[in-house]
Amino acid sequence: MREFVFVFAPQYFPYLLKGAVVTIELTIISMACALVLGLLVALGRLSRIQPLDWALRAYVEVWRDVPLIVQLLVIYFTLPQIGIRLPAFMAGVVGLSLNLGAYLSEVFRAAILSIDVGQRDAGISIGMSRPTVYRRIILPQALLIAVPTLGGYFISLLKDCALVSFIAVNELLRHGTIIISSTFRSMEIYMMVAIIYFVMSFLASRVVWWVEWQLTPAYMAAQR
Repeated sequence: MREFVFVFAPQYFPYLLKGAVVTIELTIISMACALVLGLLVALGRLSRIQPLDWALRAYVEVWRDVPLIVQLLVIYFTLPQIGIRLPAFMAGVVGLSLNLGAYLSEVFRAAILSIDVGQRDAGISIGMSRPTVYRRIILPQALLIAVPTLGGYFISLLKDCALVSFIAVNELLRHGTIIISSTFRSMEIYMMVAIIYFVMSFLASRVVWWVEWQLTPAYMAAQR
């Protein structure tokens, strides 16, 4: 134990932290892309354009029903066979974003549909265009409703980034396996990796809670 605390951990912990930085970068970039994609898909499905709704429904079903690891492997190893080559990091971002975007589209769609239709009708009755009604009335309320669920998906994404190690992205878990291949001390390394993941997830949950609190109207915050 003494050797682990004073020799082994200090020697390899900085290398694991480099992988953790890559994990955080993947999470933030993929979450940002998935938020935009999910909102656009939700709005497209609510647009009443039937062919568009069918196409977006197919996208959601495919990306929710196929395991994420399979999607990543297809993007990184199969697409080059048809001339589409992506660096490992970019392939990870694309796979994570498309997968999460499918889930978030349903979150946004449910949040938008939960807003009373009378508010939309009231906005239109005073001369607002449909896009303006969504921008100024519907979406602000829907986004507030969706924040807790979005936060949960953000934390889940942070952990799902471990799957990109299968396509040679040097994130936290892959850094851990590299150390294990040279030291053969899997228990200690996996324990360190687990601790780092826990710390990152815990801090992410605090950030999500803070964002939710900041976005909550004063009268609702007082009730909480």
